Amino acid sequence: MSEKIRGLREDKDLTQKQLARYLNVDQSTYSDYETGNLNIPIAVLVKLSIFYETSVDYLLDLTDNTNPYKRKSGV
Repeated sequence: MSEKIRGLREDKDLTQKQLARYLNVDQSTYSDYETGNLNIPIAVLVKLSIFYETSVDYLLDLTDNTNPYKRKSGV
């Protein structure tokens, strides 16, 4: 999973600091997510999946399909 979120971030030419700001966490916390030193909370996974327009399953490496599922309104 850590490789997925790092790759997605790098594909968009974003810094860890920018993603940390979006997620409202410290840059060091986000770095720990990317290195696998810290488990990513479900709420953060959902926020990342919305940001990257993909599914949580893709972020968790449960599928290679990058297409997101149809979301409920308001999510």
